[in-house]
Amino acid sequence: MANHFHSSNTSIYWACKALLGGRTLSHRNEIREVNGWRLAAIVCELKLKYGWPILAEYRGPENIAHYWLSPDCNQAGLKFPRSARALKPVNGGQP
Repeated sequence: MANHFHSSNTSIYWACKALLGGRTLSHRNEIREVNGWRLAAIVCELKLKYGWPILAEYRGPENIAHYWLSPDCNQAGLKFPRSARALKPVNGGQP
C-alpha cells in the first residue's frame, strides 16, 4: 500500500509522538526539530483518515496554526499511520 501522506515518515512519527506527549505544535516546531514543512497536511490526514481529535488555534499577527490533541482523547482508541504504529499504546496504557 502506498504512503499518500507526501511527508516523510520521520515528520509523521515526530508529529504523532509530540501530540501524544501533550505538546502544542506549530510549523516553526516542525521546521526546527525535523526540518519538515508539511505539518498542516499531516494534521489533516490524522484528523480525516485516522480520526484523531486534533484541535487548532491560529495565533499572532501572522495567523500561525497551533495544533494539539484534545485533552479528553482516548489514546488507546486511536488509529495510527504505518510510520507511527510503534507509538500505539499497549494494553490501554500510554505510549
